[in-house]
Amino acid sequence: MSSNEIRPFRIDIPQADLDDLRQRLIRTRWIDEVPGVGWERGVPTAYLRELATYWAEKFDWRAVEAKLNEYPQFTTTIDGQNLHFLHIRSERADAVPLVLIHGWPGTPADFLDLIGPLTDPAAHGEPEAPAFHLVIPTLPGHGFSGPITETGWNDGTVAAALGKLMARLGYERYGVQGGDHGAFVAPRLGRADSEHVIGVHVNALVTFPTGDPADMAALTEAERQRLAAMKEFQDNGSAYMKLAGSRPNTLAQLLADSPAGQLGWIVEKYHEWTDLSRELEQAIDRDRVLTTVAIYWLTDTARSVANYYYERFHDYTMFAPQPRGTVPTGVAVFTTADFAIRRFAEKAHNVVHWSEFYSGGHFPALEVPELLVGDIREFFAALNR
Repeated sequence: MSSNEIRPFRIDIPQADLDDLRQRLIRTRWIDEVPGVGWERGVPTAYLRELATYWAEKFDWRAVEAKLNEYPQFTTTIDGQNLHFLHIRSERADAVPLVLIHGWPGTPADFLDLIGPLTDPAAHGEPEAPAFHLVIPTLPGHGFSGPITETGWNDGTVAAALGKLMARLGYERYGVQGGDHGAFVAPRLGRADSEHVIGVHVNALVTFPTGDPADMAALTEAERQRLAAMKEFQDNGSAYMKLAGSRPNTLAQLLADSPAGQLGWIVEKYHEWTDLSRELEQAIDRDRVLTTVAIYWLTDTARSVANYYYERFHDYTMFAPQPRGTVPTGVAVFTTADFAIRRFAEKAHNVVHWSEFYSGGHFPALEVPELLVGDIREFFAALNR
């Protein structure tokens, strides 16, 4: 078997694993609640219990599995690590190869509503829009890429692996899009493979104050509010990240043994980070949320996911001064949990496109796919003029 081999892949979860999941959910020992307490102390037990019951009794994993298996999937080995990905080619001769990089919580299933419009715009009412060949990897250590088998897989390592994947697929020029983890990995990929990356588009980009008093003085009121929201997140919403980044194995053992725990850990983030003008299940269908949770549970990747944060926080190059990126970069800013400020972003990236939207939150591919599709099209169309 060649180390460069690309292997066809289909999802086929053993029925015994689904039966075990259901029994574990049924046997969950639920905590009690202090009366009158809402989401401010975490996921309310009553909500979590109802959602877990739905997961055990009504959520149709086989339907999800069949939907995902409609798309060509593959695995390959890069730097000793298994890498799973979807690869959907457009029929358009002028299609641009595009990598879509998910975050956490997230999987390639996040992008299902983008596949048709991006690969076949004519069939979706936009015959003049650019078309794309899509490569949608599962991040190493996440989901169907399987658990990480060694240390050192940080954002830079992942970016390098994705560059090797695109070369292995024969793409000499390609674009990159990512949010959350993807907004860290995509710019790293642009820097590492600038000879081949034509543009980087991100949402949920993290930007930090430059320390320049002139920059701070020039902030608009809206930008000051965004910076204050980022500080609020750091103070009161980032404990999950700090725990994963410092004691990943302890956390992972809890999540790996309790699907209800895994569910609570993930659904809290969907609740906090979706557009706050809508209820969670108005913003994202509960089956889409459970698809993410089920994939992480059924692939037993809680440890690798937690360790990804550990690797990032212990990567000495992560926050070291870097040369400004040269690859054209587009930034889409949505509402909740999106703190990007343009003047800070421009210090680190070659920002040539900036959009701000007033609906959709941290998960635009799930919440407002039409807005994300439109911004991706606009950014890459401008690059090809």
